[in-house]
Amino acid sequence: MAINLMNPYDVAVTQFDEAAERLGLSQAMRAILRKPKRELIVHFPVRMDNGDVEMFTGYRVQHNINRGPAKGGIRFSPEVSLDEVRALAMWMTWKCAVVGIPFGGAKGGVICDPHKMSSSELERLTRRYATEISILMGPDSDIPAPDMNTNPQIMAWIMDTYSMHKGYSVPAVITGKPIGIGGSEGRMEATARGVMVVTREAMLDKNMRPEECAVVIQGFGNVGSITARLLYDELHCKVVGLSDISGGVYNPRGIDVYRALRHSKEHGSLQGLPEAEPVSNAELLELPCDVLIPAALENQLTGKNAARVKPRLIVEAANGPTDPEADKVFNDAGITVVPDILANAGGVTVSYFEWVQDLQRFFWAENEINDRLETIMKRSYRAVAEKSSEQECSLRMGAYLLAVARVAEATELRGVYP
Repeated sequence: MAINLMNPYDVAVTQFDEAAERLGLSQAMRAILRKPKRELIVHFPVRMDNGDVEMFTGYRVQHNINRGPAKGGIRFSPEVSLDEVRALAMWMTWKCAVVGIPFGGAKGGVICDPHKMSSSELERLTRRYATEISILMGPDSDIPAPDMNTNPQIMAWIMDTYSMHKGYSVPAVITGKPIGIGGSEGRMEATARGVMVVTREAMLDKNMRPEECAVVIQGFGNVGSITARLLYDELHCKVVGLSDISGGVYNPRGIDVYRALRHSKEHGSLQGLPEAEPVSNAELLELPCDVLIPAALENQLTGKNAARVKPRLIVEAANGPTDPEADKVFNDAGITVVPDILANAGGVTVSYFEWVQDLQRFFWAENEINDRLETIMKRSYRAVAEKSSEQECSLRMGAYLLAVARVAEATELRGVYP
């Protein structure tokens, strides 16, 4: 993968500052919105299977909660840092605002390598981390969700841990849970379905016929793999490039996505996929294609490789994959970028549906959820496209102008306490 050149929090603040300047926000408002509201750092012991005790570090950051409870995922990764979590929390604030969901932004993470841990070690780490951050968590205060290397089982352990402390079940404290304990239909594919909807709408605006488009997707986790399947099945796109952490595969004639899914499940990676040539993750981003979908990590498209990246459309399924230098290159080249705070907001949208269902103890069918998601994602894309056209700016700036204005309005209305 490309080398991370820019601190993700610096990227997030740079993007905010540009929007704040265009909106003419007061210096006081800029100062409030630039900084996270709360940052919790926890260091905690976990007993490993061999009897040793190891210390782990975790974070939970709430950026802004003026529009509602804090909402944001938890990631387990060796690369987790406080600045990364700060950036992701800020992006969550804008993401919730751009799709009109009554949440503020938060994010959490633990520095660990879950792939090197047994299931029982992972459970003990999860429950201890949940206990440490439970001073912030609650269905009316801070509602976590899955993110990189976390899944419905980990969410179930967090929900159970919080519920044990309370003495009764609190399903609404977390989203992305298994359906059997209050999870929502459609949640697993929600982010990818949102990506598919905005990709389709952007193609429409650019007069691109989906069935004639070659698509490259970086990342083959939950979001990347389901995005590949939905584009292949529902839009009939030709998927020519895919990658996971071990590298990429390329076939200009098209990849059978179902074959790739089976191969990845059986072999643990895409490497060795028949009828596809191997490429590195860096090379994958520069493959000839009509649509590029980064669905992996931050800072993949940078000033160093942007000039060699030449699709007609980039859809950011990952958080923060494009740095400000690359953005300038793409703007100058006429490449449309559908920004992360819009493109991957399907996940938090269905998390919102799950939270509402849990609070009401009343659940909806999957088709209802998909229809509601489609309506919100389509409406949000159109609002961003309209703002972008009106202000003669990129879709990213259009999304930021809408989102930052909404958060600033809520902050202004509530005032400064005391």
